[in-house]
Amino acid sequence: MSERALTLARSGDEDAFRELTEPYRRELQLHCYRIVGSTQDAEDLVQETLLAAWRGLEQFKGSASIRTWLYRIATNRSLDALRANARRPPPLEPLTDPPTPSRLTEPIWLEPYPDALIEGIADEAPGPEARYDQREALALAFVTGLQHLQPQQRAVLVLRDVLGFRAAEAAAILETSQAGVNSLLQRARLTLEGRLPAAWRDRAPLPHSPHEREVVGRFADALEDGDIGAVVALLTDDAWLTMPPYPYEYQGTAAIDNFLRIRGTRHDGPLRLIPTRANGQPAFGCYFPCPGTEIARAYGLLVLTLAGSEIAEITFFADSGVLPHFGLPRSVPKRRE
Repeated sequence: MSERALTLARSGDEDAFRELTEPYRRELQLHCYRIVGSTQDAEDLVQETLLAAWRGLEQFKGSASIRTWLYRIATNRSLDALRANARRPPPLEPLTDPPTPSRLTEPIWLEPYPDALIEGIADEAPGPEARYDQREALALAFVTGLQHLQPQQRAVLVLRDVLGFRAAEAAAILETSQAGVNSLLQRARLTLEGRLPAAWRDRAPLPHSPHEREVVGRFADALEDGDIGAVVALLTDDAWLTMPPYPYEYQGTAAIDNFLRIRGTRHDGPLRLIPTRANGQPAFGCYFPCPGTEIARAYGLLVLTLAGSEIAEITFFADSGVLPHFGLPRSVPKRRE
């Protein structure tokens, strides 16, 4: 930390303040996302964090690093947002006659996170006590599991096991005791590990690898062609199809085959997929044809979880509002038959 920049920032120099805080903006946004599960909320919370830091810079005494101080503000702002529940969007329109699901789960508000937003986050950001690397801690399975934890447990697990803060540092950030941190962490670990798929860390091929591209390309071709049989042939026997925040979940090739065939009959013409990446995983913007026009309108975002040469989960976010975060348009030319 530059003492000169800190002195200038305290005197009202905005450029000096940006010099102090800009290196941490993206990692703070990712931190807020892990806690609140929303890309848009995370953006807002980082803005609130930086504004609070600017206004309270005199309170920064230098006993901890500027990074730790910013994490303290961002964490507590995120917890306040969860408590207030005011940032949650209104419920989506209910699905019309959904196929019978394999199970109903507790609805959670979760949005996908663009890979572009993790560019520039320093590899050395996690501390020495982190249990998960950046790729693992961004995966949909992990972030989904976090959303099922109580807010304080969620924050403690992210601070300790993702960012690697020591127990004393996490206690200071959350304004609690080390014993309280350790108790929350123990419960959070048990709950999270119980929700993560078996061997989830080792199942996916490397991002952008030829192996990943081959599987994803076959999936996209099959789905755009309306070849549900070919889509299902790519799935693991115990694959899941989920649609947060909808509570319907479908497991197994038969259930997913039935779902895709029933839902596919409700759209006029072939689907279009535009590739992107979310949560470190292959993803697609989904566009359905608009009757009587030459365009296809955005419907949502689909994220794939791969297991070797197969697909272990299809996660569909039926909210076209997330697409601008990925630089995807609201409409595209209709796909030709």
